[in-house]
Parts: sequence; C-alpha cells; structure tokens
Amino acid sequence: MLHIIQNDPEVPPGNLLEHLSLPYRIYHPYRGEQLPHSGEIQALLVLGGAMGANDDQKFPFLPDLKKLIKTVVTAGTPYLGICLGGQLLAAALGAKVVSNRWEELGNLPVALTDAGKVDRLFSGIEAGFTTFQWHHDSFDIPAGGVLLASSTACPHQAFRVGSCAWGLQFHPEVTEQIIRDWCQWNEATAARMEGLLAEFAAKAATYNSIARQLLQNFLKSAALVQQPH
Repeated sequence: MLHIIQNDPEVPPGNLLEHLSLPYRIYHPYRGEQLPHSGEIQALLVLGGAMGANDDQKFPFLPDLKKLIKTVVTAGTPYLGICLGGQLLAAALGAKVVSNRWEELGNLPVALTDAGKVDRLFSGIEAGFTTFQWHHDSFDIPAGGVLLASSTACPHQAFRVGSCAWGLQFHPEVTEQIIRDWCQWNEATAARMEGLLAEFAAKAATYNSIARQLLQNFLKSAALVQQPH
C-alpha cells in the first residue's frame, strides 16, 4: 500500500490519483488525523503545503512528521516528497530550508543533472522538461545527497538520499483546479491566473505524462506493482 500525507486542505494529490491503480491511503494531519506507523509503510509520498518546513509552532504535526520521515528513510523505505515534502525530507536529515530564496511561480523549465539523467526516478523523462512551480522556500541538499535537477532560478530542484528517497521542489501533481485554487491566495496571483492556466493547458498532456512516469518509477522502487488501467 502507498501511504500519502496531505499537509494542507488546498494541496491535494491532484492528478497522481488518476495514475494510481493500487491500494493507497491518504492521511490529513492538519485536521488531527494520526500519522501512520513507520512499520506499516511500504512507500511514503508527502505532498506540499502553504506552510514552511520550519513552522513547527504554527503547525504542531510537523515535528512528528519530520521524525516519521527520518525513520522511514533510515529504514530504506521508498520516499517521495513534493515541494514541502521535499523540504521536509531535507530538514529531517539536517539540511537547511531557506525562506524567500530562489522563488518560482509558473510553468518553468527544469534540467536534469548528469546524475539525474541516470537516476531511476527520472527514467523515461527528457533531460529538459517544463513543470509547474509554486514555492517561496527552497532546500539545501542533505549530507550525502545527490543533486538530480536544477533550474535557472532555483538550482536545487530534485535530490536523492540513499537509494530510494527523493525530494522534488516542483509540482508534478497540479491540475487546472489546483492552480485556480492557489491563485486565489492573494491579489497578485489572482491577477496572473488566466495566464498561468493558459500556459498549463498548452502543456497539460506533457505534464500528465511526466507525473505518471515519475509515479510509476517511484512505485517500482518500492516493488509496488500497478494493475493495468
């Protein structure tokens, strides 16, 4: 079973659920749900959120979530963190997560490093691709981690720790509705909504293909076999 942590009511799994054909469970710690026990996790996917990885006082579930992430990764259980989920992985392993550095918003290009080109998470994905970005914070690479992808504005886009724990800064999971919801967060982003949606629509098929491939590659690392759609 795939265990998914949703940290924010407005940051759901999005299109990833469309590509899943195996059992999964979603946990919502922001509304008081208990986190899963590390021993029952075959693979852990942690989503994004409007909070920061260091906002422990405002969001009391974050310290426990970081402890869970460290335990899971130390045990060699496959882990994939998206945006905040990637930042939480870095923080759990002792790396800095910095606010208001390398900010990005929109449909922007990402390039794989030489290590990323041969990493199994990115198998079948072009060395340069466009994806959706929405972040003010960014992670440093933990000790022993490998940088897998970069962009012009944010050089730390993806990393791997060990053989099967990955952190992403970009958002492969977004849908048109998710972008609409996020754009309502403030006046500046609301003013950009139509442009962002038009750019997203023009590349929606490619976005979905990348998301599906990333998810499939991750599940293979956990030996979780998808059923044919």
